[in-house]
Amino acid sequence: MKVKTKHDLDKKKRALDTPFLAVDKIKFLHNIKRLNRILSGFNTHLRPHFKTIRSIEALPYLLTDKQSPITVSTIKEAQSLVETGYTNVLYAVGIVEDKLDRIHALNKQGASVMVILDSLNQALSINRYCENNNCSINVLIEIDCDGHRGGIAPNDPQLITIADTLNQGQGRFFGILTHAGESYHCVDKTSLQQAAQNEVDQARLAAKKLLEHDINCQVVSIGSTPTAHNYTELEGITEVRAGVYTFFDLVMTGIGVCNTNDIAATVVATVIGHNREKGWLFIDAGWMALSADKGTAEQSKDCGYGLVANSDSQLLGHMQVISANQEHGIVASATAQAINHDDFPIGTRLHILPNHACATTSMHTSYHVFDHLENTYETWNRIQGW
Repeated sequence: MKVKTKHDLDKKKRALDTPFLAVDKIKFLHNIKRLNRILSGFNTHLRPHFKTIRSIEALPYLLTDKQSPITVSTIKEAQSLVETGYTNVLYAVGIVEDKLDRIHALNKQGASVMVILDSLNQALSINRYCENNNCSINVLIEIDCDGHRGGIAPNDPQLITIADTLNQGQGRFFGILTHAGESYHCVDKTSLQQAAQNEVDQARLAAKKLLEHDINCQVVSIGSTPTAHNYTELEGITEVRAGVYTFFDLVMTGIGVCNTNDIAATVVATVIGHNREKGWLFIDAGWMALSADKGTAEQSKDCGYGLVANSDSQLLGHMQVISANQEHGIVASATAQAINHDDFPIGTRLHILPNHACATTSMHTSYHVFDHLENTYETWNRIQGW
């Protein structure tokens, strides 16, 4: 919907009941263009991770066409994409045999949904399923590049065994994948670049080991939002994955990948009460709207359950949500500067910047998307479930 003036757009926003999830479309588009620009100098492509935004309406801004590569974290996301005509999907969560019927059903519709694994037992289950159902499923082996989570070491002999097992059966070894999860603990540009280079090096080592055994590695997939913004070279890498870069959040700000002005998704809440004695404001957004994620707690700046901005998106640097009950939150000052309650009468609207965009967006069924340059308002629906 297009309106005539910014005033009309603000009236539309004011008419929405709180709490709701607002997206600044200008920031959203800037964040996408930024990463595309960074990666444009490398001989690789971006496979965006859908897990943060999970909205079909957002896809035209993420992907150039319906054959463009995309990553998902749930099969429900994959189903929604395939139903809309998108065909190049990576399900980037370790596969189990019970889920293969759903993957096979999507591939029978003309899609190519890849899966990942990191054990011989999983490879055997893929082969068994494909033989029983006269099909083939493309598989990436997950590589552990930094000890953060799952995967196998790039020089582990099991890598060759698993790839050979897939190729000897009806499964299809297609390549390797790694994720630099430890990059989320970086604190400066140097450590980010080191994490990014290590991710590249470990993925390249795995591909080299496979090649030494005459095993073709078509896909060498790496990525995280922190490392995707900090590569210096990507020789031998076929694709980069990143997800939260579309919205950014306070965790990414703490790492140093973005600043608070880049955060495109916020929760709009209303002041519903005061406790002048304790210096608190009460808002109508608790953990059901903000999530209970406190991902900044281990960073140098603990942002509680989110930082606070005014209705013009200007950060109120001394204020944050210090407590979140189910349906209301408590805003207090995190500095020596006291809150002037008269500046925030009951009914005042505030924007809460999320710690972890993936967690906060998952608490909502839709986005309210505002473009203050084009004076447009849209509603984007989120895909829920698994």
